[in-house]
Amino acid sequence: MARYTGPKTKISRKFGESIFGEDKSFEKRNYPPGQHGNNRRKPKKSEYAIQLMEKQKAKYTYGILERQFRNLFDKANSSKGVTGEVLLQLCETRLDNIVYRLGITKTRNSARQLVSHRHITINGNVNNIPSTHVKVGDVVGIREKSKSLLLIDDSLSISNNESEWLSWDEDNLQGTLVSVPTREQITENIKEQLIVELYSK
Repeated sequence: MARYTGPKTKISRKFGESIFGEDKSFEKRNYPPGQHGNNRRKPKKSEYAIQLMEKQKAKYTYGILERQFRNLFDKANSSKGVTGEVLLQLCETRLDNIVYRLGITKTRNSARQLVSHRHITINGNVNNIPSTHVKVGDVVGIREKSKSLLLIDDSLSISNNESEWLSWDEDNLQGTLVSVPTREQITENIKEQLIVELYSK
């Protein structure tokens, strides 16, 4: 399974925000990477550069590579509704993101790993494809043999799932997609209209 495995703090510094979750290194050096650090003059960016940066930020945030992301855009573009909003909804309802939003893991990267290693189920059936689209009413749970994993236990102990579009069953350690999230319910700082403009050129 292809995914980004390079330096995460460097990417976060490039975008000026911690897009991979809590990052102490980023907090210490929250300025662009490079030889001259914070003293470097910031050239004015072109419209294309701004749009490209926004697309790259969305891809890194959700851990999606270019071809997959383009396919999601094409799907959003051909569906009813606002293209940018539908694109983010498709990203949010991926299985790995749902696992992260439910608080089963602390990061999307570890959520993707849990899914790939067959620790996660959808409607009682093991699913090891992180990009699986979760539908409204689907129940995402933890495989019985995996409920004692320290990684999951640690994450759930500090989790505070406040997503209105997801419900969590503490007793059975499973969550349900109650509804597709609206744009207001998606907390990521992504200007999706810039991505639509970029792909529409």
